[in-house]
Amino acid sequence: MFSENQVKALGYNLDESRVKTIDKAGMSFKYLETYDVINVANTIFNYMWDYTITRLEEVARETNQNGNHVITYSAIVKVKLYDSQRNFIEREDTGVGTGTARTVGDAIDNASKSAVSDGLKRTLRSMGSQFGNNLYSKTPNLTQNQQQPAQIQQSPYQQPPAQQIQNTTPQDYSSLYNIGLTIMEQGQNLVVIGDDIFSKKDSIKACGFRWDGATKMWYKPFEQQAA
Repeated sequence: MFSENQVKALGYNLDESRVKTIDKAGMSFKYLETYDVINVANTIFNYMWDYTITRLEEVARETNQNGNHVITYSAIVKVKLYDSQRNFIEREDTGVGTGTARTVGDAIDNASKSAVSDGLKRTLRSMGSQFGNNLYSKTPNLTQNQQQPAQIQQSPYQQPPAQQIQNTTPQDYSSLYNIGLTIMEQGQNLVVIGDDIFSKKDSIKACGFRWDGATKMWYKPFEQQAA
């Protein structure tokens, strides 16, 4: 379905200059910005793709200690990728977003947009490292700009040195993604983050994660992830 160049581009390692970091609850998490993911999809698929929001609903609402409205939305986003003959494949995943604002309308606006963006990025990452899939790996494959020839630096995706390519199959956490949770790297552990996390403990425990009462987080050491 995809051209040879598209297949090669999808197999390139992620350029670390595209990766952003955010601090939450004293921890740092890596992510890709939505506009960046869309730009790369436009480049690789030559604008022959689109997405639809198949579900968007409010899942939580409260008021914080500052009197701001805190609203959470869940979204299901479906992506279609086309070839030159208009044949297509579909990918679908969930996203969760929270909006905090003085007014209900602004909180809803922020939460719904965030949920759709999260769902879009989750869906596209099933296409490989160019869309952030490697950020969920124990040892993500990243390519540094300064180590690449000038003509490759100008590309939105980078070709890896051959020795950096690894044939690893991480454990499938789709059951957790499907209920709005995220798996992130933290130190030597994988941790689970998301809303209403304790009520989903059975699903989390089924994937081998353990509860840490000190940090109030579900975690799994990397050696268990690789087992």
